[in-house]
Amino acid sequence: MSEPFWKTTELEAMTPTQWESLCDGCGKCCMSKLEDEDTGDIYWTSVGCRLFDPESCRCADYHNRLALVTDCIGLTPQNVRTISWLPQTCAYRLVAEGHDLYWWHPLVSGSAETVHEAGISMRGRVTALESELAEPEDFFEHMLAEEP
Repeated sequence: MSEPFWKTTELEAMTPTQWESLCDGCGKCCMSKLEDEDTGDIYWTSVGCRLFDPESCRCADYHNRLALVTDCIGLTPQNVRTISWLPQTCAYRLVAEGHDLYWWHPLVSGSAETVHEAGISMRGRVTALESELAEPEDFFEHMLAEEP
C-alpha cells in the first residue's frame, strides 16, 4: 500500500486539490486574533470572520474571500511555515513541520465530521461574528485563555 500524499509530497509540489484537502475544516484560522503591539503575543478570540459560517466551520464565500475581507490571509506553502498563529493542530503546519495528521482529520478518518466530533473545530464555540461588533474594544470580551 502506498503512503498518503501528505507524507510523500512537498507542500510546494501538491496539486490544488491536494492542497485544499489538507484543510480539516476546524475554522480556527477564521477566528479573529489580537496581537499585543509591545510583545507580539497573539491572543485568540471566539469571534468569527464576517464570512464565517459557524455551523459548517467554512467560509461562506471562499473563492472571493481575499477580495472581500482585506485582512484574510490566503495560506500558501511559503507562508504556512512562517505564520505563528496557525493552530497547533493545523494540517498545513503539521505537514510543513514533518508531522502526520491526527486521526480525526478527514483525510485520515474519511469523514468531514470527525474534526467536529473530536471537539477540535469551532462548531458551537463562536460567540460573535466580527460584523456584529461595533468597536475594536468589543473583541476583548471574546478573548480566550488559550488556543481553542
